[in-house]
Amino acid sequence: MDPWLIWLITAAVLAGVEIFTLTAALGMLSVAALVTAGSAAIGLPLPFQFLVFALVSTVTVVFVRPIALRHVLQPQTERFGIDALVGRGAYVISEVTGRDGRVRIDGEEWTARAYDETLVIPAGKTVDVIEINGATAIVYPRD
Repeated sequence: MDPWLIWLITAAVLAGVEIFTLTAALGMLSVAALVTAGSAAIGLPLPFQFLVFALVSTVTVVFVRPIALRHVLQPQTERFGIDALVGRGAYVISEVTGRDGRVRIDGEEWTARAYDETLVIPAGKTVDVIEINGATAIVYPRD
């Protein structure tokens, strides 16, 4: 079997295993094996093929992998869904107590409860959404 084909198979196996591990290390080794397959295809002797593999592996693992991981592991900058409602203002539609009530958040009606169970928030007041618990907004009155 030709050496370039062995390197190509190695690259494919490493890429396949990378899909399951998601560490980016095996992906970088796969790229190195692919580059080495190209060098073997142009007729580079076997010792130089190993040298190419070692150099490309080192460069990709040391320099490219940290950059790739930084882009993959970036914290989420935007809040979506119910997480985006926390901290927003809401308009009390019907009196909110520690047990029940209704508020309007961005045009949608939500069931609500007061954060402090002893509070009674009358209709017409503005409140802040402290958290969302299921389909219920936990609110606290603005001063």
